Amino acid sequence: MKFAKIRGLGMVMERRPPIFIYRLFLWDEAITMKHLAGWTDTLPLSGTMEISRMAGELMEKGRNILSLSIGEPDFPTPSHIVEAAVESLRKGETHYTPAPGIPELRAAVADTVRENNNIDVSPEEVFIVPAKQAIFSALHVLVDSGEVLYLEPAWVSYGPQIMLSGGRPRPVAMKSSSSGFMLDEEAVKEAVGRDTRAIIINTPSNPTGCVLSERELKFLADVAVDNDLYVVADEIYERLVYEGRHVSIASLPDMKDRTITVSGFSKSYAMTGWRIGWAAGPKKIIDDMIRLQQHTLTCLPMFIQKGGLAALTGPQEPVEEMKRSFKRRRDMLLSLLDEIPGMEVARPRG
Repeated sequence: MKFAKIRGLGMVMERRPPIFIYRLFLWDEAITMKHLAGWTDTLPLSGTMEISRMAGELMEKGRNILSLSIGEPDFPTPSHIVEAAVESLRKGETHYTPAPGIPELRAAVADTVRENNNIDVSPEEVFIVPAKQAIFSALHVLVDSGEVLYLEPAWVSYGPQIMLSGGRPRPVAMKSSSSGFMLDEEAVKEAVGRDTRAIIINTPSNPTGCVLSERELKFLADVAVDNDLYVVADEIYERLVYEGRHVSIASLPDMKDRTITVSGFSKSYAMTGWRIGWAAGPKKIIDDMIRLQQHTLTCLPMFIQKGGLAALTGPQEPVEEMKRSFKRRRDMLLSLLDEIPGMEVARPRG
């Protein structure tokens, strides 16, 4: 019996013809490893996920904790959506699916985007993907250097995702008052430079609840056209508007061909754990995002997509019921905060 120590691999190879058996072992001497990728030292943890983790640990210890961390509806997923997914599982639909999404769901999303967002898209311009992954993929397709603007206060993952795509984050502060947050047009103009590649627009906004007006969006559209910028429109909260109306920037003149609109099921249908959403935009960009998915996530499970299909094509009253409940809670909290002397609250409209 012969043994060979393969230095640096931490492995013993034992030859027993006609096979080789590999066994891991511990080195007695120290092993010098190559350094890790540079981003591992600079990429921050997600603040919302860390707070959620800490709150969960305290809850497990019996503490009465009210977590205001992640944006997650406290309602169950509507039953007709759950039943559609269960039926799919029972039918044995547990295998690979097309990377862009199943055709019937892509068609249903295209119909929804045309009707609700006034964006004329075809199923081939729709990509079924978790919304967070959609933003990540869009940035990797659109950006490999230069600056990406986003409005601040902002969702915690914009900056890190821009960094991972090779870009440089450039937050632009919004104005605030008792009537809510609003766009600072001069700050946007000052932030745009020769190296600006794209701008991320989130409306309704997490965490401010700001719903950008059509006038504000037209200003941003003019900035994008004048400076040849791409736009990533994060509209995941589009169904939860309490005052005014949601407008998609891709519906404005000259914006469809330079905008990736991202939305999904998590907030509207209480499906945060299902990890399904969509991106809609120019076919070339969508095709490149799909190519990226082929080498990473591959595809979304069939039963998850069947749940998404049931959400879009089934009854919409659960969405409206949740929105009414959220609005009642907002109104109650604003009323209580207004009673605190010296407290000024920016009123969220979504």
